[in-house]
Amino acid sequence: MWFLDPPRRTRALIRPLYQDLPKCRLPSGAVSPMNVPVSDPRRKLTDAEPSPSMPESARSPRVSIIVPTFREADNLQPLLTRTTNAMHEAGLTHEIIIVDDDSRDGTEAICRELAGAGHPLRLIVRTSERGLSSAVCLGFTEANGDVLVCLDADLSHPPESIPALVAALADPTTDFVIGSRYVPGGSTEQGWGLVRWLNSRIATLLARPFTAARDPMAGFFALRRSTWASAAPLDPIGYKIGLELIVKCRCRHVVEIPIHFADRHAGKSKLSLKEQFNYLRHLARLARFKLMDAHRRSA
Repeated sequence: MWFLDPPRRTRALIRPLYQDLPKCRLPSGAVSPMNVPVSDPRRKLTDAEPSPSMPESARSPRVSIIVPTFREADNLQPLLTRTTNAMHEAGLTHEIIIVDDDSRDGTEAICRELAGAGHPLRLIVRTSERGLSSAVCLGFTEANGDVLVCLDADLSHPPESIPALVAALADPTTDFVIGSRYVPGGSTEQGWGLVRWLNSRIATLLARPFTAARDPMAGFFALRRSTWASAAPLDPIGYKIGLELIVKCRCRHVVEIPIHFADRHAGKSKLSLKEQFNYLRHLARLARFKLMDAHRRSA
């Protein structure tokens, strides 16, 4: 089978092969995203041999779609079905990389089944690293596509909009594309309460010193591989990896594509008061980076 959970004796051989894979979150001395040491052991399920149902073009994808997960098993089947259908209808070759934080909720079995059905899917299970931002960074580093897309697993982001994000990058002046709730044509689910709406708006205002984008908090975005590779040292905290990349990749032209932001399909939100404090810490780090970067460039 193309997607294989290796037996226990084989895992001991596979694991050392991936000790040199980059990761993104380091407590100090962070370095380039394309050259980051790894200290945490990690179990990786990957392609053993091609599935007969997988088209040849899917092995050299134009677009890599990264989906960070933690206990999102119930969302995977509809997510991958909608994503694969949207990409096929747009004529875009793609791969889907799920980076899972050892959910132990059936994610591995579901991914094996979906890969066996022909979805161009890879799964990385991290056993000691945690966090959405570092999961996205690992997925980007592992990706084969020329265009990198980040997509939440809970179906709040419409996979059908991925081709529009990719198309926006055809303009060579565009550095970064956001699937946005807050541009004309964008919307959120009617069930949003006042507190949730205020939290989102305040977080957006706090990000204004770093970008003029209307929805910089979005977790649905796309960028070129070359933009990702040019990033300054990455050191994100929490969930806002998109804002980190806008700042650290020095993106000047950010395009926003309107989307409808839906309520999650299944499971529970991971947003907590701790993550809100992490966001404030993240903003402080980005402010220090901007000051130091401006000083270096003016020296």
